[in-house]
Amino acid sequence: MSIKLVVFDMAGTTVRDENKVTETFRTALFKFGYLIPDSEINPLMGYKKSVAITKMLHKYEPAAEKITPDLINEIHQEFIRLMIDYYQRTHTLEALPNVESTMRILRAAGIKIGLNTGFSKDIAETIIERLYWREQALFDFLIASDEVEEGRPSPDMINHLMKLSGVSSPLEVAKVGDTEVDVREGQNANCKYVIAVTTGAFTRSELEPYKPTHIIDDIAEILDIID
Repeated sequence: MSIKLVVFDMAGTTVRDENKVTETFRTALFKFGYLIPDSEINPLMGYKKSVAITKMLHKYEPAAEKITPDLINEIHQEFIRLMIDYYQRTHTLEALPNVESTMRILRAAGIKIGLNTGFSKDIAETIIERLYWREQALFDFLIASDEVEEGRPSPDMINHLMKLSGVSSPLEVAKVGDTEVDVREGQNANCKYVIAVTTGAFTRSELEPYKPTHIIDDIAEILDIID
């Protein structure tokens, strides 16, 4: 069964990150009094950010009664504000090598391109606008973690993209991402291919224990995998 839909993560997979997401996440938490090292934050970068914040608070806030929805939302809103400001202003925002050409080749072959992300929709849209991906017609659909009931590792975002694409079987879907939770999302959706890339938060040795179907260093390798 041939692939009809490829679902790409954004930061670290299709968009160069340079650890800015982790840095911004750390800064948002620090504003509220939580000093958390990058080594604790990096593994959570594929998660819905409100979930990642909750996980960190349960680890670093000894008074459980202080971990309220209001606190989580305030930290999340600060992260969103900082992240949008960065993506609107930075001169270094760019697609990772071979991403745009790979998307063009896939779309020319009639394969739908879905983007999904642990970001909220407003951050994702800021990236898309700055990179002019809509104008270039590089993708078909975009879904963010705040548009579904559950973010990764739930398959909700992939399932939604399948409906939008008119794809009925997960054996016609490839999921591509750079984190452990990307891999588990693809596995939970029963995608035919769950492809991990080493261009983001996780190294090859860190990705191997999660058993993606493939681990690649260059996103263009996807073309050989799904051909």
